[in-house]
Amino acid sequence: ADVEGRSLPPLCTPCCCGVLNRTLAVAFMVLLAFAIVVGNVVTLTVFVQTRQSRTPQGYLKVSLAIADMMVGVLVVPFSVYTEISLMVTSAPPIWYHGSPTSPAALTSLGGPVGPWQPCMLIGPVFAGCTFVSISTIFLMTLERSVAILWPLHKDALVTRRRTLLLILLSWAASFLLALAPLIFSGNFTLEYNECSRMCNYTPLLFGGRLPPDANILLLFPAFDFTLLGGTLAVNIVSFTSIRLYTRKRKLLSEGSLSDAGGGGGGCLHRPSFSDIKAAKTIGILTFAFTASFSPIAVFVLGNVVGNTWCNFSFFAFWILTGNSCCNVIIYSVRDHRFRKGVTLLFQREHSPPHAEKT
Repeated sequence: ADVEGRSLPPLCTPCCCGVLNRTLAVAFMVLLAFAIVVGNVVTLTVFVQTRQSRTPQGYLKVSLAIADMMVGVLVVPFSVYTEISLMVTSAPPIWYHGSPTSPAALTSLGGPVGPWQPCMLIGPVFAGCTFVSISTIFLMTLERSVAILWPLHKDALVTRRRTLLLILLSWAASFLLALAPLIFSGNFTLEYNECSRMCNYTPLLFGGRLPPDANILLLFPAFDFTLLGGTLAVNIVSFTSIRLYTRKRKLLSEGSLSDAGGGGGGCLHRPSFSDIKAAKTIGILTFAFTASFSPIAVFVLGNVVGNTWCNFSFFAFWILTGNSCCNVIIYSVRDHRFRKGVTLLFQREHSPPHAEKT
């Protein structure tokens, strides 16, 4: 900490932040940003140009794609710019150690002085988009569970208007939570961290000690794991219903269960094949997000108790960032309608208007 009690970003050792290491890191960031932007632009284009995708589930996929693309457009390029600046110049940018919320940057009247800290924008964007992603996956799980458990009432319960309202609420709540450490505590700032190579929430140290409200950062993993737990519970209910339905179909085909015993009624309310496959796809999305977010949760817990974990923080933050290009890959493998939309999109670009469809 400096003389004002503000925590400075931890510096990497030469082996971790040497020229070769920074060059490799920048190359990785550029490729990742390209993959995130291109993949999610394709997702959005397929939604806009494919009428069959304009469903409540399609709107949720668009919300997820927009959150992921914001990471590729704002968060990753800022890290690339900062890393290149540190490589080219001998001194860090003028804003590197400055923050409008730090004690050193406040006047006696309480107004900010000194350079504006870009991390005050980039950090909440990354955190907010992460929360939007998990809340959207949770909403997608609920939408599929309604289609599986109450297929006859799906259109009445899950409407476009309700879906759009829930999407807006999830975005508002996610970014409010991302700003919570700055709104409800004066002991946090956002600074670029050379270990994670990202903008991180940084507690202000006073006398070498963490502030008493440092555990406010635990709101982040608590929120994510609460929604992930809810998503897992809903998935268990949905897949249990699918399993029961599959078993009933098998018994009916073997003649072990008669229609009079209620089998026929079950078939009237059977979920469609597309609903079952969509539920499985969302289950994979949930698993991928849980795997990518868990290292961050471990890092936050360690950070609250005073551990730095420099090398681990880089892998934790960038594994989570890499998840922003995983969703389109999962769609490409699992979603036939999405693959068909991509095929039609590229055929439209490279073929005559009346070309034969494959």
